[in-house]
Amino acid sequence: MNFLSHLYLSGDSEGLLIGNFIADSVKGSDFKKYPEEIQEGIILHRKIDTYTDAHEIVEQSKQRLRNKYRKYASVIVDVYYDHFLAANWEKYSHKKLNDFAQHTYTIIENNSELLPHKSTMFKHYMIKYDILVAYSKLEGIDRVMQGMAKRATFNSSMELSINELKEHYHLFENEFMLFFPELQSYVDSQIVK
Repeated sequence: MNFLSHLYLSGDSEGLLIGNFIADSVKGSDFKKYPEEIQEGIILHRKIDTYTDAHEIVEQSKQRLRNKYRKYASVIVDVYYDHFLAANWEKYSHKKLNDFAQHTYTIIENNSELLPHKSTMFKHYMIKYDILVAYSKLEGIDRVMQGMAKRATFNSSMELSINELKEHYHLFENEFMLFFPELQSYVDSQIVK
C-alpha cells in the first residue's frame, strides 16, 4: 500500500500515523530510537507491506503489470490501490478526503522534528501538491507516476503506467475492493487497543 492507505489505516493515533509515514525511511532496528507509539506505527507499516505483498488478490494485480514493469509492478499497484481508496473514500470514512488530508498534513507538520530527511523531503512535496487528495483523480496518479519514474534508479517506465490503469480500470478496482476489507481486518487484529 502507498501513503494514503498507510495513513488511513493508522486510525486516530497520531503516533501510529507518524510511524506509518516515516517507516520507509527508517531502516532495520533504527525504529527503536523513536517513542513507543511511533515504533508501533513503523512496525505496523512493515506488517501491512508484508501482508499486502503476499496476498493472492494483490498478486493478480501485480501479474497484470509484471511483464512490462518487472520489479516496479508492486510499487505501481500500491499507487493504484491508493487511487481506489481516494476515489471511493466515502465508503471507508465519514470524514471528507480533503478534511482527512489537511488534518494529516497538520499532524505531520507538528511532528517535523521526528521526521528523517527523506520523509521531510516527501512531506514538502506531499503538502505542496496535496498528494493525498490528488490520488483521487487520474491526473494526480499520472503526476505521481511521472515523479516516481524520474526518481527510479533504473528505467522503470512507470511514467507510462497510467495507460494500464485506464485500460484495466475495473479489474484493478474490483481487486482493490475485494482486498481492502481483508487488509482492514488484518490491521484491526494487529493494533494493540
